[in-house]
Amino acid sequence: MNTDYQKGRGAQINPKNKFLKSEFTREHIEGIDEDSTINHSRRIYLESPKKILSENKSPDIPFRYSINPYQGCEHGCVYCYARNVHTYWGFSAGMDWETKIIAKKNAASLLEKVFLKKQWKAETIVLSGNTDPYQPIERKLKITRSLLKLFVKYHNPVGIITKNSLIERDIDLLKYLAKRRLTHVFFSITTLDEKLRRILEPRTANAAKMLKTMEVLSGSGIQVGLMMGPIIPSINEHEIEPILKAAADSGACSANFTLPRFNGDVAEIFADWLQKNFPDRARKVWHKVESLHGGQVNDSRFGKRMSGEGNYAAMIKSIFNTTRKKYFKEMELKPLRNDLFRKGGNLNLFH
Repeated sequence: MNTDYQKGRGAQINPKNKFLKSEFTREHIEGIDEDSTINHSRRIYLESPKKILSENKSPDIPFRYSINPYQGCEHGCVYCYARNVHTYWGFSAGMDWETKIIAKKNAASLLEKVFLKKQWKAETIVLSGNTDPYQPIERKLKITRSLLKLFVKYHNPVGIITKNSLIERDIDLLKYLAKRRLTHVFFSITTLDEKLRRILEPRTANAAKMLKTMEVLSGSGIQVGLMMGPIIPSINEHEIEPILKAAADSGACSANFTLPRFNGDVAEIFADWLQKNFPDRARKVWHKVESLHGGQVNDSRFGKRMSGEGNYAAMIKSIFNTTRKKYFKEMELKPLRNDLFRKGGNLNLFH
């Protein structure tokens, strides 16, 4: 492995931000005693946005509203499609995405304003969509927990997607919601191979911890599901059966998957990562991803971008569906309820 490889980080480069007119470079590094162009330590930026709900208009995604308590994600998943969003804030989609984290400190107050509007009709809001609501800084800032308290207070349904066992901290709130069928939690598990996880998504919880947390939540009456994504050709495709079996054994009652697409700067980031970690199969992986999207590594078409097309995509889908039937027979997530919403909330609970 390259001696310059940054352990604990997914992206190993900072692609140029197309929105910036100037940038730091290393073109004359021989004249600099210390490399000042890349800061690998985490920095937190506190932001006060004017709104907190993001509205989804994609038919590929089964929910309308989502909330991202944070922008950027320290988990560092090298394949993450959401990295490009960071460029709008003046940062790079590469290392900046996982080291420069924007925290929306007023998220809870903004959500309460939404719930207090006369026109608001209860429907599921998902945490989060772009970034993990339980990434490491949540342990200190507790923005996600403050949001969950409002879902409890107003009895509005909430879905959660995470790669971190930190969610177990909020089991008190989740149990309350689950008892009223107001929540379900999806765990995103990409690999059971710890060596692969450490380079592919280095700051997520390991699979053993996530499966244990899945078991704890399920044992507490909380509906849990599995999202295996992405299934990357010649990287983790052979893990479909062991991951589905492990999730089913841990209490998951639903399983889905996504295929990779390298949009925008993610293509450059992943190609660099692939060459540094798997030089022997880099071209093979790249060409297989291209075969999923009609010869390109990205696809923005609704209905195709996440599931792919062609013979290889069909094969993955067939294997996944057959395996799901084997381990998830007669299991399903019960739909969340929208009829329990409390206008005005309950001002005494959890205060």
